[in-house]
Amino acid sequence: MLRRSGKLAAAAWIALCLLVAAGCDNAQGLEGGAATQAPAVTESAAPSVSTQEAAEAPEEHRIVSTTVAITQIMDLLEIDLIGIPKSVKTLPERYDEVTKVGNPMSPDMELVKSLKPTEVLSVTTLQYDLEPVFDNAGIDATFLDLTSLERMQAEIVKLGEKYGKQDKAAAIVSEYNATLEKIREATEGKEKPKVLILLGVPGSYLVATEHSYIGDLVRLLGGVNIVQGEKVEFLASNTEYLHQSNPDVILRAAHGMPEEVVKMFDEEFKKNDIWHHFKAVQNDRVYDLPEPLFGTTGNLAVGEALEALLPMLYPDEP
Repeated sequence: MLRRSGKLAAAAWIALCLLVAAGCDNAQGLEGGAATQAPAVTESAAPSVSTQEAAEAPEEHRIVSTTVAITQIMDLLEIDLIGIPKSVKTLPERYDEVTKVGNPMSPDMELVKSLKPTEVLSVTTLQYDLEPVFDNAGIDATFLDLTSLERMQAEIVKLGEKYGKQDKAAAIVSEYNATLEKIREATEGKEKPKVLILLGVPGSYLVATEHSYIGDLVRLLGGVNIVQGEKVEFLASNTEYLHQSNPDVILRAAHGMPEEVVKMFDEEFKKNDIWHHFKAVQNDRVYDLPEPLFGTTGNLAVGEALEALLPMLYPDEP
């Protein structure tokens, strides 16, 4: 069987994966420097004219987003922010003048605190590492669950309800549901492929279960993850067990330094003879997933990601 990582070991490895990715973003993003702080968001621009009216005025929202995916979601909901992450990825124009608070894995807690936020948003994938850091800084953070499309949709609905953007949230969810319906029509009646998903950073890789974000995309497309019955997102690799499962398709997700990780995968598949006996390798059905579309958490590119995966799992008949 696959060797299960201990809770601490698994969390540490995932932290390493995200740290490499975040560190890479941070190193390149420092060139731009910190932007000026944007004005706080209020739900009403009308000035108060009396003590009673002031007491009844809507609460002022000062929101800090610490990840790219959350920042993109907030932009689609048309919700202003006072803090965003540093990243080499292009962030929404709406936030060009907003203060950058550091990379997702290690936000600048003093800077975040100085912004006097009413809410700080991160993701559950980082909660194990970041929650105690936020607590020590006296910051009450909210961790959004973006580990699957369904959970991401639920978080979008909750954000819409909280900040008076219900209609926009409903429109986003409806669009994704329409995409899923097209996917179901395209895969109906087709044989479900067995899929192995490898998640790698320089020097190491893990096996992604159906509870990971990419695993969820495969499930939505009707693919069958060769790892079943697990509760965690990732497991340590055991090539003997993986070979016994003999997947039809192997998906390789490279993170942190994608080009370096792809080279690592290529070297592993070339030098380790056992891979030559995998049906997916023999049939040339090994695919490298581009990082912008296939992150470790859900994001607004989910529709494009599903469309990109479809021909990998269901190649056209000759």
